[in-house]
Amino acid sequence: MLARRTIVTALTALVTAGSALAGGLDMFSDKDASAGLRQALTQGAAAAVSQLGRKDGFYGNPKLQIPLPEGLRRAESVMRLAGKGGEVDALHAAINHAAEDAVSQALPLLTSAVKQMTVSDAKAIITGGDDSVTRYFRSKTAEPLTARFTPTVKQATAKIGLAQQYNALAGTAAGFGLVKAEDADIDRYVTRKALDGLYTAIGEEERAIRQNPASAAGALAKKIFGAL
Repeated sequence: MLARRTIVTALTALVTAGSALAGGLDMFSDKDASAGLRQALTQGAAAAVSQLGRKDGFYGNPKLQIPLPEGLRRAESVMRLAGKGGEVDALHAAINHAAEDAVSQALPLLTSAVKQMTVSDAKAIITGGDDSVTRYFRSKTAEPLTARFTPTVKQATAKIGLAQQYNALAGTAAGFGLVKAEDADIDRYVTRKALDGLYTAIGEEERAIRQNPASAAGALAKKIFGAL
């Protein structure tokens, strides 16, 4: 709840900064408004990482919990009937906990992306629609975060024997078209889903604050843009 309030408060600053840039208010330069936007995005990214990069950040969140790949979900009932239910549950928990471990390392790269944001980037974020922040972070961080997440995910999945079993099973299933090729390797699957969850967490808060910014007015917005 605290993380959610922090993200909402930070994104209130984003919307207020949008007014400064879009409306061209004399008391704020584009440079100053961009600096406020950077602070807001840094705060929102930190809150998202804090929310997801902890124990059960994914696994305990029904909305962002990472499911088994589609092909294995279709086979889940058969596996449970065959007495493999415990192994299925262990694999499901393991991939979510691996994502949590990976996301906990995301903040430095997200913060770096914010620091590198130009005035043009800021204007594009403000005028780019409900998912503009999500798209900005994805364009700037997806590749380096994938490189950073993958070793952590590999280490986490290697701790359980099911990782090798999954890759063997999913690889065979992919050959018959039962599992998508990108889901045939557990490490690639978890890394991709961890990134999707991280960007989704930020994007949902962004849309909420754009729809009703007054409901999230708080200390950060007042401090940065109190003169507006």
